[in-house]
Amino acid sequence: MAKRDYYEILGISKNASDEDIKKAYRKLAIKYHPDKNPDDKQAEENFKEAAEAYEILSNADKRQRYNQYGHAGVGGASAGHGGMNMDDIFSQFGDIFGGAFGGFGGSSRGGGGRRVNRGSNLRVKVKLNLTEISNGVEKKIKVNKYVACKTCSGSGAKSGQYDTCKMCKGTGTFTRVQQTILGAMQTQTTCSGCSGEGRIIKDKCNSCHGDGVIRDEEVISINIPAGVAEGMQLSMQGKGNAAPRGGINGDLLIAIEEEEHPHLKREGNHLIYSLSISFPDAILGSSVEIPTVDSKVKIKIDAGTQGGKVLRLKGKGLPDVNGYGRGDLLVEISVFTPTVLSGEEKKVVEQLKTSKNFEPNPNKKEKGFFDRMKEYFD
Repeated sequence: MAKRDYYEILGISKNASDEDIKKAYRKLAIKYHPDKNPDDKQAEENFKEAAEAYEILSNADKRQRYNQYGHAGVGGASAGHGGMNMDDIFSQFGDIFGGAFGGFGGSSRGGGGRRVNRGSNLRVKVKLNLTEISNGVEKKIKVNKYVACKTCSGSGAKSGQYDTCKMCKGTGTFTRVQQTILGAMQTQTTCSGCSGEGRIIKDKCNSCHGDGVIRDEEVISINIPAGVAEGMQLSMQGKGNAAPRGGINGDLLIAIEEEEHPHLKREGNHLIYSLSISFPDAILGSSVEIPTVDSKVKIKIDAGTQGGKVLRLKGKGLPDVNGYGRGDLLVEISVFTPTVLSGEEKKVVEQLKTSKNFEPNPNKKEKGFFDRMKEYFD
């Protein structure tokens, strides 16, 4: 099922401010929160959908990619709700609700505002040729990154056991209420004893030394949709660096690089091929085989073809990344003028020179390639 537009989900316009986005999400999060809608699957789906929309639109870089490329620009390699789970969603609530909002199933996030570790994002470059861009492709890449320690299953503890932090009593924070002329002011600071985690490892794992992560190589399969372009960035949520001690993994960002084709030039979803024909073929007409992305096709050159003419092969370009059809293959015709002629050839040309059919019409101005291209795109 196709994903809904993120702006539509939050009920805002495309030029909405950051504050408008936050207000819209806060309203939906309260409306569809699982605590207020127990055993309501549709409310839970709406809750996740709103969280995904906020996660993209509240990030300037992701919002720019979404505006330019749609869903493929921010999750073309992901499925479902962008790979988000409830921990991902509740980790957003510190900015939205100041840590005071309850978590899924009645328990507060991380135990009353306890800090949840998050792994860092990874960025890789993937180079594609025009055939791969035209059809879409699955790429398998080897990434050196932080992964969960297998010895302790990412907990960082040798026995898998923790002690509750005595300083903050497991909350991960200190809350201070101060009376001012404006009323009671509440401030919250991270516990220095446990770095906000609310717990302390009893015995550290010998393999990861208590971090819960180690460096290792992982082979990741990336499904790249057809129609991507140079500079476009896809994302796979949860495929970045693993978080220390069982937190939320970072994302894998995939930057697209496009290999130059030996014959075809890309212009958006259109492809351009420069075809040089001989003077006799321009006069008498001919048929020529030209390359496309996947094969070759034969095109007809009409008699009397002028240099600068552009032929259009509809649907022979690249697919739109958002599924809005395909571009065209535009063939620019140029007529080759020989620079070296034999004596016999010069005589023939001299004879043609006297013919009125070979005199240019001064009242008819032939449009150049760029003028024709401008008309086509306009």
